[in-house]
Amino acid sequence: MDDFFNRVYEVVKLIPPGRVTSYGAIARYLGTAGSARMVGWAMNGSHRVKDFVPAHRVVNRNGLLTGKHHFDTPDTMQELLENEGIIVINNKIVNFGKYFWDPLKELDADS
Repeated sequence: MDDFFNRVYEVVKLIPPGRVTSYGAIARYLGTAGSARMVGWAMNGSHRVKDFVPAHRVVNRNGLLTGKHHFDTPDTMQELLENEGIIVINNKIVNFGKYFWDPLKELDADS
């Protein structure tokens, strides 16, 4: 599982500021389409990783901040996203499609 988590962290580190992706999009990129929940578990543990993992940029498939309770405060995730220019209302990213970053399209899957 550690290897899977590390692979997740490497993808998350590539998400540009001001963009977001979903647990499922990361799972699909890694070739494990049914493992979105495991990606979520990886995000929950990302604060224990030596290098910074921008876990605030990973949300559910509808743009909901479902992982916000795993940050220092319930508002931290939203504040980090807003600092990058993303608008969040009622725990949901406004115009989610505009900010969505799909690793399958953005990264070379062969590298």
